[in-house]
Amino acid sequence: MRTTAEGGVTKTAEGGGTATVEGGGTATVEGGGTATVEGGGTATVEERWAQFFRYGPYALLGLAALIGAATAGAVMTPREMYVAGGLVLASLALQVWWTRAVPRLLEAQYPEASADSGIQAGPLVCAAEADMGIHGRVLPGGTASGYVYFTLRTALAFALTWLNPFFAIYACLGYFEAARLLSPRAARIGLVVTAVTMAGSQSGGLPPASSMNWVAFGALFLLNAVLVVVITQLEAKEAEKVRERAETITALEKALAENAALHAQLVVQAREAGVADERHRLAAEIHDTIAQGLAGIITQLQVVASAADPDVAREHLGRAQALARQSLGEARRSVHNLSPAALEHDTLPVALRKTVAEWSERTGVTARFTVTGIEEPLHEEVAATLLRIAQEALANAADHADAARAGVTLSYMGDEVTLDIRDDGLGFDPLAVPPRTRIGGFGLAGMRARAQRIAGTLAVESEAGQGTAISARVPLVRHD
Repeated sequence: MRTTAEGGVTKTAEGGGTATVEGGGTATVEGGGTATVEGGGTATVEERWAQFFRYGPYALLGLAALIGAATAGAVMTPREMYVAGGLVLASLALQVWWTRAVPRLLEAQYPEASADSGIQAGPLVCAAEADMGIHGRVLPGGTASGYVYFTLRTALAFALTWLNPFFAIYACLGYFEAARLLSPRAARIGLVVTAVTMAGSQSGGLPPASSMNWVAFGALFLLNAVLVVVITQLEAKEAEKVRERAETITALEKALAENAALHAQLVVQAREAGVADERHRLAAEIHDTIAQGLAGIITQLQVVASAADPDVAREHLGRAQALARQSLGEARRSVHNLSPAALEHDTLPVALRKTVAEWSERTGVTARFTVTGIEEPLHEEVAATLLRIAQEALANAADHADAARAGVTLSYMGDEVTLDIRDDGLGFDPLAVPPRTRIGGFGLAGMRARAQRIAGTLAVESEAGQGTAISARVPLVRHD
Protein backbone atom coordinates (compact mmCIF):
# COMPACT_ATOMS: atom_id res chain seq x y z
CA MET A 1 0.00 0.00 0.00
CA ARG A 2 1.29 3.47 -0.85
CA THR A 3 -0.68 6.60 0.10
CA THR A 4 0.27 10.20 -0.57
CA ALA A 5 -1.22 13.35 0.93
CA GLU A 6 -0.10 16.95 0.69
CA GLY A 7 1.97 18.64 3.31
CA GLY A 8 5.80 17.59 3.02
CA VAL A 9 6.49 14.46 5.08
CA THR A 10 7.23 10.93 3.94
CA LYS A 11 5.95 8.04 6.06
CA THR A 12 7.40 4.63 5.31
CA ALA A 13 5.82 1.55 6.91
CA GLU A 14 7.80 -1.63 7.32
CA GLY A 15 5.83 -4.87 7.20
CA GLY A 16 2.69 -4.03 5.46
CA GLY A 17 2.70 -0.99 3.37
CA THR A 18 4.05 2.43 2.47
CA ALA A 19 2.40 5.73 3.33
CA THR A 20 3.48 9.20 2.29
CA VAL A 21 2.31 12.44 3.84
CA GLU A 22 3.72 15.77 2.81
CA GLY A 23 4.08 18.02 5.81
CA GLY A 24 5.77 17.18 9.08
CA GLY A 25 5.41 15.03 12.15
CA THR A 26 6.30 11.58 13.38
CA ALA A 27 4.29 8.44 13.98
CA THR A 28 4.97 4.90 15.11
CA VAL A 29 2.59 2.02 14.53
CA GLU A 30 2.65 -0.84 16.98
CA GLY A 31 2.03 -4.43 15.97
CA GLY A 32 4.25 -5.17 13.03
CA GLY A 33 4.32 -1.86 11.17
CA THR A 34 6.62 1.11 11.73
CA ALA A 35 5.99 4.54 10.27
CA THR A 36 8.95 6.87 9.97
CA VAL A 37 8.38 10.49 9.04
CA GLU A 38 11.07 12.37 7.23
CA GLY A 39 10.97 16.11 6.71
CA GLY A 40 11.19 17.36 3.17
CA GLY A 41 14.23 19.61 3.87
CA THR A 42 16.46 20.82 6.68
CA ALA A 43 13.44 21.74 8.82
CA THR A 44 9.67 21.51 8.56
CA VAL A 45 7.37 24.52 8.66
CA GLU A 46 6.42 23.69 12.25
CA GLU A 47 10.07 23.55 13.29
CA ARG A 48 10.76 26.95 11.77
CA TRP A 49 7.76 28.48 13.51
CA ALA A 50 8.83 26.85 16.77
CA GLN A 51 12.28 28.41 16.43
CA PHE A 52 10.71 31.79 15.70
CA PHE A 53 8.46 31.67 18.77
CA ARG A 54 11.43 30.47 20.83
CA TYR A 55 14.02 33.05 19.77
CA GLY A 56 11.98 35.67 17.90
CA PRO A 57 10.67 37.70 20.87
CA TYR A 58 14.17 38.02 22.35
CA ALA A 59 15.69 38.94 18.99
CA LEU A 60 13.02 41.53 18.16
CA LEU A 61 13.14 43.03 21.65
CA GLY A 62 16.94 43.25 21.50
CA LEU A 63 16.91 44.81 18.02
CA ALA A 64 14.26 47.33 19.05
CA ALA A 65 16.23 48.19 22.21
CA LEU A 66 19.44 48.78 20.22
CA ILE A 67 17.75 51.02 17.64
CA GLY A 68 15.78 52.75 20.39
CA ALA A 69 18.97 53.47 22.33
CA ALA A 70 20.66 54.81 19.20
CA THR A 71 17.76 57.16 18.47
CA ALA A 72 16.85 58.00 22.07
CA GLY A 73 18.50 61.41 22.05
CA ALA A 74 16.41 62.50 19.07
CA VAL A 75 12.95 61.32 20.14
CA MET A 76 12.96 60.87 23.93
CA THR A 77 13.59 62.97 27.01
CA PRO A 78 15.98 61.70 29.69
CA ARG A 79 13.03 60.72 31.86
CA GLU A 80 11.45 58.79 28.97
CA MET A 81 14.76 57.01 28.45
CA TYR A 82 14.67 55.67 32.02
CA VAL A 83 11.03 54.68 31.61
CA ALA A 84 11.82 52.92 28.32
CA GLY A 85 14.72 51.09 29.96
CA GLY A 86 12.43 49.86 32.71
CA LEU A 87 9.82 48.77 30.19
CA VAL A 88 12.46 46.87 28.21
CA LEU A 89 13.55 45.02 31.36
CA ALA A 90 9.89 44.29 32.17
CA SER A 91 9.37 42.94 28.66
CA LEU A 92 12.45 40.75 28.99
CA ALA A 93 11.21 39.40 32.33
CA LEU A 94 7.80 38.73 30.77
CA GLN A 95 9.39 36.79 27.90
CA VAL A 96 11.49 34.69 30.28
CA TRP A 97 8.41 33.93 32.40
CA TRP A 98 6.39 32.95 29.35
CA THR A 99 9.15 30.74 27.96
CA ARG A 100 9.38 28.89 31.25
CA ALA A 101 5.60 28.73 31.72
CA VAL A 102 4.74 27.21 28.32
CA PRO A 103 5.92 23.64 29.07
CA ARG A 104 3.98 23.50 32.34
CA LEU A 105 0.86 24.93 30.70
CA LEU A 106 1.17 22.49 27.82
CA GLU A 107 1.70 19.56 30.16
CA ALA A 108 -1.47 20.48 32.05
CA GLN A 109 -3.61 21.00 28.95
CA TYR A 110 -2.04 18.40 26.59
CA PRO A 111 -0.43 15.67 28.72
CA GLU A 112 -0.08 13.31 25.75
CA ALA A 113 1.63 15.95 23.59
CA SER A 114 3.88 16.95 26.48
CA ALA A 115 4.94 13.38 27.09
CA ASP A 116 5.86 13.00 23.43
CA SER A 117 7.75 16.31 23.44
CA GLY A 118 10.03 15.52 26.38
CA ILE A 119 9.08 18.21 28.91
CA GLN A 120 12.06 17.38 31.14
CA ALA A 121 14.59 18.57 28.56
CA GLY A 122 14.79 22.22 29.60
CA PRO A 123 12.44 25.19 29.41
CA LEU A 124 13.56 26.76 26.14
CA VAL A 125 13.95 23.46 24.30
CA CYS A 126 10.64 22.25 25.68
CA ALA A 127 8.88 25.33 24.40
CA ALA A 128 10.04 24.69 20.86
CA GLU A 129 9.43 20.96 21.02
CA ALA A 130 6.02 21.51 22.55
CA ASP A 131 5.17 23.86 19.72
CA MET A 132 6.09 21.19 17.19
CA GLY A 133 4.12 18.61 19.14
CA ILE A 134 0.85 20.33 18.26
CA HIS A 135 1.97 21.91 15.00
CA GLY A 136 2.81 25.38 16.24
CA ARG A 137 -0.40 26.07 18.15
CA VAL A 138 0.62 25.62 21.76
CA LEU A 139 -2.46 26.91 23.53
CA PRO A 140 -5.32 27.04 20.99
CA GLY A 141 -8.66 28.41 22.07
CA GLY A 142 -7.17 30.77 24.68
CA THR A 143 -6.05 30.19 28.26
CA ALA A 144 -5.81 32.55 31.21
CA SER A 145 -2.01 32.55 31.07
CA GLY A 146 -2.08 33.15 27.32
CA TYR A 147 -4.41 36.13 27.75
CA VAL A 148 -2.22 37.56 30.53
CA TYR A 149 0.96 37.19 28.50
CA PHE A 150 -0.50 38.64 25.30
CA THR A 151 -2.17 41.56 27.10
CA LEU A 152 0.96 42.50 29.07
CA ARG A 153 3.27 42.13 26.08
CA THR A 154 0.94 44.17 23.84
CA ALA A 155 0.64 46.88 26.50
CA LEU A 156 4.41 47.04 27.01
CA ALA A 157 4.99 47.16 23.25
CA PHE A 158 2.40 49.94 22.88
CA ALA A 159 4.00 51.95 25.69
CA LEU A 160 7.49 51.51 24.26
CA THR A 161 6.26 52.52 20.79
CA TRP A 162 4.60 55.59 22.35
CA LEU A 163 8.02 56.55 23.74
CA ASN A 164 10.00 55.61 20.63
CA PRO A 165 8.39 54.55 17.29
CA PHE A 166 11.21 52.09 16.60
CA PHE A 167 9.92 49.80 19.35
CA ALA A 168 7.19 48.82 16.89
CA ILE A 169 9.73 46.19 15.82
CA TYR A 170 8.83 44.39 19.05
CA ALA A 171 5.12 45.21 18.76
CA CYS A 172 4.78 43.35 15.43
CA LEU A 173 4.83 40.07 17.40
CA GLY A 174 1.14 40.63 17.99
CA TYR A 175 0.42 39.76 14.38
CA PHE A 176 1.87 36.28 14.91
CA GLU A 177 0.79 35.50 18.46
CA ALA A 178 -2.84 36.66 18.52
CA ALA A 179 -4.36 33.67 16.73
CA ARG A 180 -1.95 31.36 18.54
CA LEU A 181 -2.79 32.43 22.08
CA LEU A 182 -6.32 33.88 22.02
CA SER A 183 -9.80 32.81 21.07
CA PRO A 184 -10.90 33.88 17.57
CA ARG A 185 -12.87 36.90 18.82
CA ALA A 186 -10.15 38.03 21.21
CA ALA A 187 -7.55 37.47 18.51
CA ARG A 188 -9.31 39.98 16.23
CA ILE A 189 -9.19 42.58 19.01
CA GLY A 190 -5.51 41.85 19.61
CA LEU A 191 -4.77 42.24 15.91
CA VAL A 192 -6.56 45.62 15.81
CA VAL A 193 -4.55 46.87 18.80
CA THR A 194 -1.35 45.71 17.14
CA ALA A 195 -2.40 47.47 13.91
CA VAL A 196 -2.96 50.71 15.88
CA THR A 197 0.52 50.42 17.40
CA MET A 198 2.15 49.73 14.04
CA ALA A 199 0.25 52.53 12.28
CA GLY A 200 1.25 54.99 15.04
CA SER A 201 4.90 54.06 14.62
CA GLN A 202 4.76 54.27 10.84
CA SER A 203 3.03 57.68 10.88
CA GLY A 204 5.75 59.29 13.01
CA GLY A 205 4.94 58.23 16.54
CA LEU A 206 2.13 58.32 19.07
CA PRO A 207 0.16 60.41 19.53
CA PRO A 208 0.06 61.97 16.01
CA ALA A 209 1.52 65.47 16.24
CA SER A 210 -0.51 67.13 13.45
CA SER A 211 -3.50 66.72 11.21
CA MET A 212 -1.26 65.35 8.48
CA ASN A 213 0.05 62.80 10.95
CA TRP A 214 -3.52 61.85 11.78
CA VAL A 215 -4.32 61.40 8.09
CA ALA A 216 -1.19 59.30 7.68
CA PHE A 217 -2.11 57.37 10.82
CA GLY A 218 -5.58 56.60 9.42
CA ALA A 219 -4.23 55.49 6.05
CA LEU A 220 -1.56 53.34 7.63
CA PHE A 221 -4.09 51.86 10.03
CA LEU A 222 -6.25 50.81 7.07
CA LEU A 223 -3.19 49.29 5.43
CA ASN A 224 -2.36 47.38 8.59
CA ALA A 225 -6.01 46.32 8.89
CA VAL A 226 -5.78 44.80 5.42
CA LEU A 227 -2.65 43.00 6.55
CA VAL A 228 -4.59 41.76 9.57
CA VAL A 229 -7.30 40.32 7.30
CA VAL A 230 -4.71 38.64 5.09
CA ILE A 231 -2.85 37.24 8.09
CA THR A 232 -6.09 35.96 9.60
CA GLN A 233 -7.02 34.18 6.38
CA LEU A 234 -3.56 32.68 6.05
CA GLU A 235 -3.75 31.50 9.64
CA ALA A 236 -7.14 29.92 9.01
CA LYS A 237 -5.81 28.10 5.95
CA GLU A 238 -2.74 26.93 7.86
CA ALA A 239 -4.92 25.69 10.71
CA GLU A 240 -7.07 23.77 8.22
CA LYS A 241 -3.95 22.20 6.69
CA VAL A 242 -2.74 21.25 10.15
CA ARG A 243 -6.08 19.65 10.96
CA GLU A 244 -6.20 17.76 7.66
CA ARG A 245 -2.61 16.62 8.09
CA ALA A 246 -3.31 15.38 11.61
CA GLU A 247 -6.38 13.49 10.37
CA THR A 248 -4.36 12.02 7.50
CA ILE A 249 -1.58 10.85 9.81
CA THR A 250 -4.14 9.33 12.18
CA ALA A 251 -5.85 7.53 9.31
CA LEU A 252 -2.52 6.27 8.00
CA GLU A 253 -1.49 5.00 11.41
CA LYS A 254 -4.79 3.15 11.67
CA ALA A 255 -4.38 1.74 8.17
CA LEU A 256 -0.83 0.62 8.93
CA ALA A 257 -1.94 -1.05 12.14
CA GLU A 258 -4.77 -2.83 10.30
CA ASN A 259 -2.36 -3.79 7.53
CA ALA A 260 0.08 -5.25 10.06
CA ALA A 261 -2.71 -7.30 11.65
CA LEU A 262 -3.90 -8.44 8.22
CA HIS A 263 -0.34 -9.36 7.26
CA ALA A 264 0.02 -11.50 10.38
CA GLN A 265 -3.33 -13.16 9.65
CA LEU A 266 -2.35 -13.85 6.05
CA VAL A 267 0.94 -15.39 7.17
CA VAL A 268 -0.96 -17.78 9.44
CA GLN A 269 -3.48 -18.61 6.71
CA ALA A 270 -0.71 -19.15 4.15
CA ARG A 271 1.09 -21.48 6.54
CA GLU A 272 -2.11 -23.44 7.20
CA ALA A 273 -2.90 -23.59 3.47
CA GLY A 274 0.61 -24.82 2.75
CA VAL A 275 0.30 -27.54 5.38
CA ALA A 276 -3.10 -28.62 4.03
CA ASP A 277 -1.85 -28.61 0.44
CA GLU A 278 1.19 -30.71 1.35
CA ARG A 279 -1.03 -33.11 3.30
CA HIS A 280 -3.32 -33.55 0.29
CA ARG A 281 -0.35 -34.00 -2.03
CA LEU A 282 1.17 -36.71 0.13
CA ALA A 283 -2.20 -38.41 0.54
CA ALA A 284 -2.67 -38.51 -3.22
CA GLU A 285 0.89 -39.74 -3.80
CA ILE A 286 0.56 -42.46 -1.16
CA HIS A 287 -2.74 -43.59 -2.66
CA ASP A 288 -1.42 -43.62 -6.22
CA THR A 289 1.93 -45.27 -5.45
CA ILE A 290 2.19 -47.20 -2.22
CA ALA A 291 -1.48 -48.19 -1.92
CA GLN A 292 -1.81 -49.23 -5.55
CA GLY A 293 1.52 -51.05 -5.40
CA LEU A 294 0.52 -52.94 -2.27
CA ALA A 295 -2.79 -53.89 -3.89
CA GLY A 296 -0.90 -55.27 -6.89
CA ILE A 297 1.54 -57.14 -4.65
CA ILE A 298 -1.34 -58.73 -2.73
CA THR A 299 -2.94 -59.85 -6.00
CA GLN A 300 0.30 -61.42 -7.20
CA LEU A 301 0.92 -63.17 -3.88
CA GLN A 302 -2.61 -64.58 -3.90
CA VAL A 303 -1.87 -66.12 -7.30
CA VAL A 304 1.40 -67.53 -5.93
CA ALA A 305 -0.41 -69.05 -2.95
CA SER A 306 -2.94 -70.83 -5.16
CA ALA A 307 -0.63 -71.75 -8.06
CA ALA A 308 0.21 -75.46 -8.46
CA ASP A 309 2.83 -74.85 -11.14
CA PRO A 310 6.17 -73.67 -9.65
CA ASP A 311 7.01 -71.71 -12.81
CA VAL A 312 3.76 -69.75 -12.58
CA ALA A 313 4.39 -69.11 -8.89
CA ARG A 314 7.92 -67.83 -9.60
CA GLU A 315 6.61 -65.57 -12.37
CA HIS A 316 4.02 -63.93 -10.13
CA LEU A 317 6.47 -63.74 -7.25
CA GLY A 318 8.86 -61.84 -9.54
CA ARG A 319 6.05 -59.45 -10.45
CA ALA A 320 5.35 -58.89 -6.77
CA GLN A 321 9.01 -58.10 -6.14
CA ALA A 322 9.09 -55.69 -9.09
CA LEU A 323 5.97 -53.94 -7.81
CA ALA A 324 7.51 -53.66 -4.35
CA ARG A 325 10.69 -52.06 -5.73
CA GLN A 326 8.68 -49.73 -7.94
CA SER A 327 6.42 -48.67 -5.07
CA LEU A 328 9.43 -48.07 -2.79
CA GLY A 329 11.07 -45.87 -5.41
CA GLU A 330 7.87 -43.90 -6.01
CA ALA A 331 7.39 -43.43 -2.26
CA ARG A 332 10.87 -41.96 -1.93
CA ARG A 333 10.25 -39.64 -4.89
CA SER A 334 6.93 -38.53 -3.40
CA VAL A 335 8.59 -37.57 -0.10
CA HIS A 336 11.01 -35.33 -2.00
CA ASN A 337 8.24 -33.99 -4.28
CA LEU A 338 9.97 -35.34 -7.39
CA SER A 339 8.36 -36.25 -10.69
CA PRO A 340 7.26 -39.88 -11.13
CA ALA A 341 10.05 -42.26 -12.13
CA ALA A 342 8.25 -42.98 -15.41
CA LEU A 343 8.81 -39.33 -16.46
CA GLU A 344 12.43 -39.15 -15.42
CA HIS A 345 13.72 -40.17 -18.84
CA ASP A 346 10.55 -40.35 -20.98
CA THR A 347 8.01 -37.86 -22.27
CA LEU A 348 4.39 -38.13 -21.17
CA PRO A 349 3.19 -40.07 -24.26
CA VAL A 350 6.01 -42.61 -23.88
CA ALA A 351 5.40 -42.95 -20.14
CA LEU A 352 1.65 -43.43 -20.70
CA ARG A 353 2.27 -46.02 -23.41
CA LYS A 354 4.52 -48.03 -21.05
CA THR A 355 2.08 -47.63 -18.16
CA VAL A 356 -0.83 -48.92 -20.25
CA ALA A 357 1.22 -51.85 -21.54
CA GLU A 358 2.40 -52.86 -18.06
CA TRP A 359 -1.13 -52.55 -16.69
CA SER A 360 -2.51 -54.70 -19.52
CA GLU A 361 0.14 -57.35 -18.95
CA ARG A 362 -0.45 -57.40 -15.20
CA THR A 363 -4.26 -57.51 -15.32
CA GLY A 364 -4.83 -59.42 -18.54
CA VAL A 365 -7.18 -56.70 -19.82
CA THR A 366 -6.71 -55.65 -23.43
CA ALA A 367 -5.67 -51.98 -23.44
CA ARG A 368 -4.81 -49.53 -26.20
CA PHE A 369 -3.06 -46.15 -26.01
CA THR A 370 -3.57 -43.41 -28.61
CA VAL A 371 -2.10 -39.92 -29.11
CA THR A 372 -3.89 -37.25 -31.17
CA GLY A 373 -2.74 -33.78 -32.14
CA ILE A 374 0.76 -32.39 -32.35
CA GLU A 375 2.85 -33.58 -29.42
CA GLU A 376 4.45 -30.80 -27.35
CA PRO A 377 6.74 -30.93 -24.29
CA LEU A 378 4.66 -30.32 -21.18
CA HIS A 379 5.54 -28.74 -17.87
CA GLU A 380 6.67 -31.33 -15.32
CA GLU A 381 3.69 -30.78 -13.01
CA VAL A 382 1.17 -31.05 -15.86
CA ALA A 383 2.76 -34.27 -17.12
CA ALA A 384 2.95 -35.77 -13.61
CA THR A 385 -0.69 -34.90 -12.94
CA LEU A 386 -1.96 -36.57 -16.12
CA LEU A 387 0.19 -39.65 -15.52
CA ARG A 388 -1.13 -40.05 -11.95
CA ILE A 389 -4.73 -39.64 -13.16
CA ALA A 390 -4.18 -42.34 -15.78
CA GLN A 391 -2.63 -44.70 -13.22
CA GLU A 392 -5.50 -44.19 -10.78
CA ALA A 393 -8.20 -44.60 -13.45
CA LEU A 394 -6.61 -47.84 -14.71
CA ALA A 395 -6.27 -49.13 -11.15
CA ASN A 396 -9.96 -48.44 -10.54
CA ALA A 397 -10.85 -50.25 -13.76
CA ALA A 398 -8.83 -53.28 -12.67
CA ASP A 399 -10.27 -53.32 -9.14
CA HIS A 400 -13.94 -52.53 -9.78
CA ALA A 401 -14.91 -52.57 -13.47
CA ASP A 402 -14.33 -56.23 -14.46
CA ALA A 403 -13.56 -54.86 -17.93
CA ALA A 404 -12.44 -56.78 -21.00
CA ARG A 405 -11.07 -53.79 -22.88
CA ALA A 406 -9.76 -50.35 -21.97
CA GLY A 407 -8.46 -47.40 -23.94
CA VAL A 408 -6.37 -44.35 -23.05
CA THR A 409 -6.21 -41.31 -25.36
CA LEU A 410 -3.94 -38.29 -24.94
CA SER A 411 -5.08 -35.33 -27.07
CA TYR A 412 -3.16 -32.10 -27.73
CA MET A 413 -5.75 -29.43 -28.59
CA GLY A 414 -4.16 -26.01 -28.96
CA ASP A 415 -3.99 -24.52 -25.49
CA GLU A 416 -5.39 -27.60 -23.72
CA VAL A 417 -4.45 -31.22 -23.15
CA THR A 418 -7.11 -33.88 -22.67
CA LEU A 419 -6.65 -37.35 -21.20
CA ASP A 420 -9.50 -39.83 -21.71
CA ILE A 421 -9.65 -43.28 -20.04
CA ARG A 422 -12.47 -45.63 -21.09
CA ASP A 423 -13.42 -49.20 -20.22
CA ASP A 424 -16.29 -51.56 -21.07
CA GLY A 425 -16.76 -52.75 -17.52
CA LEU A 426 -19.68 -52.85 -15.13
CA GLY A 427 -20.07 -49.09 -14.83
CA PHE A 428 -21.74 -47.26 -11.96
CA ASP A 429 -23.90 -44.27 -11.11
CA PRO A 430 -21.54 -41.28 -10.65
CA LEU A 431 -24.15 -39.50 -8.50
CA ALA A 432 -24.36 -42.45 -6.14
CA VAL A 433 -20.64 -42.69 -5.39
CA PRO A 434 -20.28 -42.86 -1.59
CA PRO A 435 -18.26 -40.11 0.07
CA ARG A 436 -14.62 -40.76 0.85
CA THR A 437 -14.04 -42.51 4.16
CA ARG A 438 -10.94 -42.90 6.32
CA ILE A 439 -10.10 -46.21 4.63
CA GLY A 440 -11.08 -45.67 1.00
CA GLY A 441 -12.90 -43.69 -1.66
CA PHE A 442 -9.96 -41.43 -2.45
CA GLY A 443 -9.77 -42.33 -6.15
CA LEU A 444 -12.23 -40.03 -7.95
CA ALA A 445 -11.81 -37.23 -5.41
CA GLY A 446 -8.03 -37.50 -5.69
CA MET A 447 -8.10 -37.38 -9.48
CA ARG A 448 -10.39 -34.35 -9.45
CA ALA A 449 -8.20 -32.59 -6.86
CA ARG A 450 -5.10 -33.23 -8.96
CA ALA A 451 -6.73 -31.68 -12.03
CA GLN A 452 -7.96 -28.67 -10.09
CA ARG A 453 -4.50 -28.01 -8.64
CA ILE A 454 -3.29 -27.12 -12.14
CA ALA A 455 -6.47 -25.22 -13.12
CA GLY A 456 -8.00 -28.21 -14.87
CA THR A 457 -11.25 -30.16 -14.69
CA LEU A 458 -12.22 -33.82 -14.47
CA ALA A 459 -15.48 -35.30 -15.76
CA VAL A 460 -16.82 -38.81 -15.15
CA GLU A 461 -19.41 -40.50 -17.38
CA SER A 462 -20.71 -43.93 -16.46
CA GLU A 463 -23.82 -46.05 -16.45
CA ALA A 464 -24.49 -49.46 -14.98
CA GLY A 465 -23.52 -52.10 -17.53
CA GLN A 466 -22.24 -49.52 -20.04
CA GLY A 467 -18.68 -48.97 -18.86
CA THR A 468 -16.97 -45.81 -17.61
CA ALA A 469 -15.28 -42.82 -19.26
CA ILE A 470 -13.06 -40.39 -17.35
CA SER A 471 -11.89 -37.18 -19.03
CA ALA A 472 -9.27 -34.83 -17.57
CA ARG A 473 -8.88 -31.45 -19.28
CA VAL A 474 -5.94 -29.22 -18.24
CA PRO A 475 -4.16 -26.15 -19.66
CA LEU A 476 -1.27 -26.86 -22.01
CA VAL A 477 1.69 -25.39 -20.16
CA ARG A 478 4.89 -25.99 -22.06
CA HIS A 479 8.13 -27.17 -20.50
CA ASP A 480 10.44 -24.32 -19.48
